Amino acid sequence: MSEETKTTESTPQQNTDSQRDQLVDFGAAVSRTAKGTVYTLTIIGQIEGHTVLPENTKTTKYEHVMPLLANLEQNQEIDGILLLLNTVGGDIEAGLAIAELIAGMKKPTVSLVLGGGHSIGVPLAVAPKVSMIVPSASMVVHPVRTTGTVIAAPQTFRYFQKVQEGIVSFVTRHSGVSAETFQQLMYATDEMAADVGSVLYGEKAVEVGLIDQVGTLSDALGCLYQQIAAAKKT
Repeated sequence: MSEETKTTESTPQQNTDSQRDQLVDFGAAVSRTAKGTVYTLTIIGQIEGHTVLPENTKTTKYEHVMPLLANLEQNQEIDGILLLLNTVGGDIEAGLAIAELIAGMKKPTVSLVLGGGHSIGVPLAVAPKVSMIVPSASMVVHPVRTTGTVIAAPQTFRYFQKVQEGIVSFVTRHSGVSAETFQQLMYATDEMAADVGSVLYGEKAVEVGLIDQVGTLSDALGCLYQQIAAAKKT
């Protein structure tokens, strides 16, 4: 006597509910087309690190994004990843951790900066294989800084220097900007009120080599589908 095995299939309603949950929880959505399946992930507000930020602050939680990226890299149903960025910076270690994961992915990846990519948002913007920025978006480059109590000792200054060197190294390895130019932008004194650094809008960010090209959503998707097509051929 043979036993019948039952298989459960997802209903359209279940798929819709799952997509809605991803959009609410992660700011993410999956698009399936004949050209490939794209996972769109937003990185917005402040990158929340080891300290929980107030409830009225828009955040991207690194403990959500890091396992998600690891899962996407291994998920055979996902062909490429589109990152939409509008961030004001945040926790340096958390931001760099996310950026390193993105840079280490073999799958096609494209970033599109919308609004702004400030501070630690710069490594996040350049981490994918191709980076794009809309004309109205800005990149804010400035030295490492912190809030709260600081121990006034030479060791503290050296620590900040090492963190700064790590950021410079990552950005220059994953973009076309030189270390000298990037540091000049960091320490400019005539760009920002009551602060040190530079504000680079769309075309200027591309001109200095920080971002690969100016583009729109359709340009970013077109570039991603080209990467997907090339990956499928190999």
